[in-house]
Amino acid sequence: MKCYICDKEGKETETVAICIACGIAVCKEHLVREQIPVTETYKWGLGEETVTLPMSLPRILCTWCYQALVTQKQK
Repeated sequence: MKCYICDKEGKETETVAICIACGIAVCKEHLVREQIPVTETYKWGLGEETVTLPMSLPRILCTWCYQALVTQKQK
């Protein structure tokens, strides 16, 4: 499988991942890997406590979706 973004640029590069947002295949140059913290909320009587767990989840995005999310967060 070939990288979709490289293909648009006229290059042929092998795919190493799939973007979780849009589903396109991407190469190492066109991916962004982030770690998402995992939290758990416990309800204790009248209150609750949110705990961040030690393990996080990896998230792989293409550069296009990453830019869209970064732009969205800045608004």
